[in-house]
Amino acid sequence: MLKYDIFETAYGWVGVVASENGIKRITLPELTAAEGESELGQVIHGGERDSSRFEELRASLDRYSSGEPEDLTRIAIDLDDSEFFTRARAACRAIPAGETRTYAWLAEAGGSPNAIRAVGQLMARNPVPLLVPCHSVAGSNGRLHGFGGEIGLPLKACLLQLEGHLETPEGVQLTLLV
Repeated sequence: MLKYDIFETAYGWVGVVASENGIKRITLPELTAAEGESELGQVIHGGERDSSRFEELRASLDRYSSGEPEDLTRIAIDLDDSEFFTRARAACRAIPAGETRTYAWLAEAGGSPNAIRAVGQLMARNPVPLLVPCHSVAGSNGRLHGFGGEIGLPLKACLLQLEGHLETPEGVQLTLLV
């Protein structure tokens, strides 16, 4: 049975869904609890709301949001992926906090160096942002490109700064949501 919760973090409201094997979906921070729940979509129908299931995740996100070193990639995920996507996600999870790698690097690490666009689509549709840190993937020119939700690039840059990346990408203003 799937469990889910919606809770507030320093950056906004996060929705999360998990199986007994790991996190299946987590949203980027939203401005309201209703938006966090809406971003989870149909996946929560038939699931059970269970705040206690996500206490460890919530504590980890609180530490992460306050700038403390926190390895969110240690949290188990449960995704049904192709072998290539599994390898590419694992490579993304291996990017050190606050550092970036290119889509080309990720495609090569996933075992298909020519699958740069596929990696871009994989990161664009990442159901577990932060746990698979798609915000750590940049274009071949080193610039940050697309990121989910209305808050987009400023959040991507803010997450990298929070993790200790000191460079502010050109044209991006670093701000918190709340």
